[in-house]
Amino acid sequence: MTSVHHPLTEEQIRREDELVQTVVASFDGAADDRLREIMQALVRHSHAFVRDVRLTEAEWSSAIAFLTACGHITDDRRQEFILLSDVLGLSMQTVAVNNEAYADATEATVFGPFFVGDAPLVETGGDIAFGSPGQPCWVEGTVRDTQGAPIAGARIEVWEADEDGFYDVQYTDDRVGGRAHLFADDDGGYAFWGLTPTPYPIPHDGPVGQMLEAVGRSPMRASHLHFMVAAEGARTLVTHIFVRGDELLTSDSVFGVKDSLILDFHEQPADAPTPDGRDLGGRTWSRTRFDIVLAPSDL
Repeated sequence: MTSVHHPLTEEQIRREDELVQTVVASFDGAADDRLREIMQALVRHSHAFVRDVRLTEAEWSSAIAFLTACGHITDDRRQEFILLSDVLGLSMQTVAVNNEAYADATEATVFGPFFVGDAPLVETGGDIAFGSPGQPCWVEGTVRDTQGAPIAGARIEVWEADEDGFYDVQYTDDRVGGRAHLFADDDGGYAFWGLTPTPYPIPHDGPVGQMLEAVGRSPMRASHLHFMVAAEGARTLVTHIFVRGDELLTSDSVFGVKDSLILDFHEQPADAPTPDGRDLGGRTWSRTRFDIVLAPSDL
């Protein structure tokens, strides 16, 4: 339905401007300068939105009901507000603002709602799948700084969905699978067995999914594997790697794809020898290489 906006009178414009100025001024007394800056900018931008689209009271009530529903469905395993931030591109914009381009540092992307701390430790060449279903995938690479020096001991967190499109936290049996952490060796090298990434939908059985359906958008995410890499003196990197050739690369529901993060996942026949001599029981597998470059922390 298209609404008709009539030209505004000077008196109407004056009243709306006056309200904005009054609300902005109400935060003048905030003791924290940064909090004052944020709140006053929030008022100016949100009022500008309301005035730009001439938001109706019914539409505002619907928006409040939508946000209330997001709160009701959120629990310790599901964060609907992260999903909302993701599908509006706000998560990626915040990532971009906080990870300014620097030399050849690896690009960052969204954190996502499925990270869990205290993931198990695996040694170099270990298997992060822990029995989760999917095609085995050998992932290897190095962690270096922007000068090319290896970063020994960098902590590498990795997590991913299984071939059915679910992270371990989406199951109800407290399983741990598709996630672990490991450390780069003295030469900055790392390697592990995971699963070949496959596409999956973000949770869309709640208000965010209803919103996507209403506007004709897909909830599907391009195939990816999450990384979080941290080391002393380096800016912590949160990123993904994506599978070249995935048809969803141009329509990722959370806008997380960066060209520099699209990698070749080379399919291997069942009889191909594995890098570490592992017996895969006659299964096909894949392999990829992801060399990580960390920016300095003092930017």
